Amino acid sequence: MTATIEMVSTDTVLTPIDPVTVEVIRRRLVAIADEVDVNITRTAFSAYIYEYKDYAVGIVDANGDLICQCTAGMPVFVADVMRAAVQDGLDLYGHDKLYQGDIVLTNYAGTIGQHLNNVTMYTPIYTQTEPELIGFMVVVMHWIDVGGRDVGSISKFATDIFQEGIQFRTVKLHSHGERVQEIYRMIEHNTRFPIEMMGDINSQIGGCLLGRDSVAELAGRYGSATFRRSIETIWNQSEAEARAAIAAIPDGSYTAEATLDNDGLNPEPLPCKVTVIVKGDEMTIDLSALPREVKAPMNSGRSGGGSTVARLAFRYLLLPEGDANEGTFRPLHLILPEGTIVSAGPTAPMGSYNSALPLLIDLVIRALGQAMPNRVAAAHYGTFSTVAYAGRRPDSDEFWQCHDSGFGGWGALCDMDGPGPFRTMCHGDTRLIPIELHEATYPFMIESFSLLTNSGGAGEYRGGLGLERRYLMLGPCRISTRIERTLCPAWGMNGGDAGRAGAALIERADGTTQAALKEVVKLEAGDRVRIQTGGGGGYGDPRHRDRDRVRTDLRCGYISMTAAQEVYGFDKSGEWT
Repeated sequence: MTATIEMVSTDTVLTPIDPVTVEVIRRRLVAIADEVDVNITRTAFSAYIYEYKDYAVGIVDANGDLICQCTAGMPVFVADVMRAAVQDGLDLYGHDKLYQGDIVLTNYAGTIGQHLNNVTMYTPIYTQTEPELIGFMVVVMHWIDVGGRDVGSISKFATDIFQEGIQFRTVKLHSHGERVQEIYRMIEHNTRFPIEMMGDINSQIGGCLLGRDSVAELAGRYGSATFRRSIETIWNQSEAEARAAIAAIPDGSYTAEATLDNDGLNPEPLPCKVTVIVKGDEMTIDLSALPREVKAPMNSGRSGGGSTVARLAFRYLLLPEGDANEGTFRPLHLILPEGTIVSAGPTAPMGSYNSALPLLIDLVIRALGQAMPNRVAAAHYGTFSTVAYAGRRPDSDEFWQCHDSGFGGWGALCDMDGPGPFRTMCHGDTRLIPIELHEATYPFMIESFSLLTNSGGAGEYRGGLGLERRYLMLGPCRISTRIERTLCPAWGMNGGDAGRAGAALIERADGTTQAALKEVVKLEAGDRVRIQTGGGGGYGDPRHRDRDRVRTDLRCGYISMTAAQEVYGFDKSGEWT
């Protein structure tokens, strides 16, 4: 096959472009984002960044549209947050007031739509040979504390965004390459952890500048016209791939429903309903039947909430291996009125904005399972299982904070057991913070850390397992937990059972115990905390499970003998009852 060569007309030159050039530019751009990702891990100060990797890297064009993202960043950041942040900057500054050397940051809830800890930083990219703006290098990072009423800035009791910390509505941290000292002072004096914060911020700045220079060099090598046309070609290819994937789904309207436990302040469950409409090669996700925004801090805005749900569900189900860029999402449409829990107003509390998102992503996938049952997995455990410890060090009276969230089981498929334990679908390739680092840094010990027997939903193919972690407190502190989906654990598919829900239990030194799903509790030395994460749903009738798989599950401790007998129909001699 002969490669087609296009000629792109500019004012002064005809620039040739061919498929090889497009692929070189495509892969180099992703490699740049990945290089920045690695550099941030290498240079950050807080474990939340260099171990947990609570950040993402992306490149957008001069209008804010996504060109590419790093391969291991948090999807919940990239999906629509980067575009929203840059477009707000363009609305406020315009292209003509964003200069070489500027670094802009924003965490404004009305733009980002997530908790104020998630700060988007970006810098304009100008070609080296021509004074032309070709895009922005963007890094979104979780800042460990931005003020507010509680350590870490995420408070169960916040009833508006102003209680959750300081907001920066698209301000320049650097102007013409020079530090804006007033902004630095504001940051430094609105955090409880200035040393770690400033170290992470410098890492974020370094990532922006490294990526900016690398993209500028790439565009300069091929010329801005070829660079722009390559990006448009990449978008068109991704759009075609997305449309083909949608066209393979039967036309129709598909609905799924589930329930969130509660908002953390009021006990009433929150029913959720999503509808997915497929027509030809276009898809519409309707989130209009969701609960209205609540007084508790589990809201998110449209860009960081509803749009993120739609884009992530679309990618997971239809294009898991394809590129993530603006072209991918051209055939995807969203119906989302203002004022829901995922399109909340700019003053709504958003500290735990992520609480609803994994369930809603699961619901979109569940709805489409009616049209493509052999391609849809059972539900994953679908909750961040957040556990945050905080206190003051007795020797210095300095604050300390340990923020952790759990890995859990993912759903089984029609031909394989559920994978995991992994983070939620919002997380991507985030990692556990090593136990050794936790114990060396914070006043607790982790007495055990293990897979949770019988947590995966039973089925011909079993759901992935959850985990159990046991902490022993060595000094006084406060714990804040947020575990969701106890009323609606990960459902099974095609006769498979639901996975086990997560749990949190505090065992006092005096022998008393208390459950703590969404609580803020004071702990003392000698108290223990037991955190269990949920399992994934099973697929198919458990009685059809291969007996060798049941034996393996028993031998490895994934299921108990009681479950083998009562659920899978297995007797002690290794035969079916």
